[in-house]
Amino acid sequence: MPEWISYYASLIAKGLQTTLSLLVISAVLGFALAVLVALARLSRRKWLARGALAYTSVLRGTPLLIQIYIFYYGLGSLFAQFPMIRGSFLWPYLRDGYWYIVFALVLSVGAYVGEVIRGGLLAVPKGEMEAASAFGMTPRQALLRVRLPRAMRLLLPTLAGETVMLLKSTALASTIAVVDLLGAANVVRAQTLQIYQPLLLVAAVYLCLTFLIEGVYAIAERRGTPLRRSAG
Repeated sequence: MPEWISYYASLIAKGLQTTLSLLVISAVLGFALAVLVALARLSRRKWLARGALAYTSVLRGTPLLIQIYIFYYGLGSLFAQFPMIRGSFLWPYLRDGYWYIVFALVLSVGAYVGEVIRGGLLAVPKGEMEAASAFGMTPRQALLRVRLPRAMRLLLPTLAGETVMLLKSTALASTIAVVDLLGAANVVRAQTLQIYQPLLLVAAVYLCLTFLIEGVYAIAERRGTPLRRSAG
């Protein structure tokens, strides 16, 4: 084992921890937001549907890196100009690039996955909703117990791909000095002058994480997960 790996093992481990926390927090909050976006897009209230459409169009039509820069350098600089904000309990979070990355990733996931879930909801056969109505379910109960679980079950392969894309997007954290997995590799490269080896190491870690994510979704798809049982 190369000496630099053992010397920088703690830094790389910390970077991996940061990457995983970005992935989990952004996935949980982003998927929850995506459901709300999908429902808003399908709403009969025109102002709500149009607002959701504008949101998804803007977020999907602009590069994520630009969004991160706008949030971190734009909003971050704006917040710093207000003494009331600098003196509040929120300031340690508002000056930390980590939370700007989380914010940007959550909004991005909400936009992209929201459109995916909207398509899944539209793909649920009308017969299932009619059956739910025949069993005496209200429209809201049918949505929560039948349509949404059924759509999520249909979308598991697509959601696996979106989660992998989210994992790779976390690497953008290194652009605003957040020491994630790629950021740790860049520190190692700068201090050891090892150009390719640290990158190959983190690439292997990302690849392992990708296989893990795909494996979890594959198991969920084979077993049906609680979603199938709730849909039944």
